[in-house]
Amino acid sequence: MDQQLNRRRLLKTAAAAVAAPYVITSTALGNADTPPASERVTLGHIGVGNRGGMGQLFSEFQGCKHAQSVAVADLYSDRRQAYAKMIKGKAYRDFRELLARDDIDAVVVATPDHWHVPIAIAAARAKKDAYVEKPLGLSIEQNLACLKVFRETKRVFQYGTQQRSSPHFRIARQLIRSGQLGKIRRIEVLAPNGGAGGSTHVVPVPPTLDYAMWCGPSPMRPYTADRCHPPGTYFIYDYSIGYLGGWGAHPLDIMVWISNSDQAGPITVEGTAVIPTTGLYDTAYDWDMDLRMGDGVQVSFKSAGGDSTRFIGSEGWLDVRRSSFAAEPKSLLQGRLRKADISHDQTALHCQNFVNCVKSRAAPVSFLADAVRSDILSHLCDIAVRLKRKITWDPKQATIVGDDQAAQRMHRDLRAPWTL
Repeated sequence: MDQQLNRRRLLKTAAAAVAAPYVITSTALGNADTPPASERVTLGHIGVGNRGGMGQLFSEFQGCKHAQSVAVADLYSDRRQAYAKMIKGKAYRDFRELLARDDIDAVVVATPDHWHVPIAIAAARAKKDAYVEKPLGLSIEQNLACLKVFRETKRVFQYGTQQRSSPHFRIARQLIRSGQLGKIRRIEVLAPNGGAGGSTHVVPVPPTLDYAMWCGPSPMRPYTADRCHPPGTYFIYDYSIGYLGGWGAHPLDIMVWISNSDQAGPITVEGTAVIPTTGLYDTAYDWDMDLRMGDGVQVSFKSAGGDSTRFIGSEGWLDVRRSSFAAEPKSLLQGRLRKADISHDQTALHCQNFVNCVKSRAAPVSFLADAVRSDILSHLCDIAVRLKRKITWDPKQATIVGDDQAAQRMHRDLRAPWTL
């Protein structure tokens, strides 16, 4: 376990003993199922709506061994109070107050997309490890800044791409990386589609919401009923690049986990998509992208009803998605896969992996460098679509080359006083 974490807890325990030498609670000592307080990873939850709430990440972390949730930060007052009450912890409006606590080891960031990287960076600088929901940053610049800070601070980062914790995805990786498909020539990636719509009618801000803080580093816009909850938070360009990143994160993550083609040399990206011109939503949908990797591997990335990553090699193909696994020749899977190995959702295992790594300081299964790789591919697709031309990314220089206008789109302004 982290020596600093142990020492800090030891000092706190010693101070408490001086104040009340005859009171030692069973909770502090632990039991067969619950470790003592000094061995638990204390968690703060930042954003407990939707993906961060009940039946989702909040619930999964309550079931993690060696973890204890102690605080909640959320910009809806009723929601943060309710969740804090569940864990008998403290509620915060401002996440920075939660990060200032010395007794919190790690945070779970499940806010709207535009807050992911600013909060993750703040957490690392506050010496907190972070589990961060996908997608990663609102720009390529944010992704690279996040990677830099986490490397400098040596904090643990787990990305919310839980498919890596599913047995059948691991089997797919082993098969392909061991050469069972021969030389990989093409990768086909599918992700769920976005859409148009959303009311632009201005309405009063709910009294329970701190709307200025919710906007945070994004532009301050008039409040509308569809703005601050899904699908608005996914489909408004001020806060997201849509499902290109929000859902593309999953199958693209599997691609970079299995293949290093995106690191082989310059990548060209081109394609088409629809960008709505009416309504509130303005992120790309109906996309059809072609990427050519530096080693010659061709990648197609399209919007569809489901998500999958298909690897096509000289000796066969393999298609892996959340609820199925197929290959040709079929003999590739014989004796390697049980029905129980195909699991739709392994978020619980993914959360436990993060807790374990906070304790051990090992790299988690969905580490930050790979999160940056996959999210950059989503952003390159978005930039190519918006400029309506082919662009080129140099992974060694970590920049778009030969197109100054495209390179400028690696950056997004942050509303003052927020910075990275």
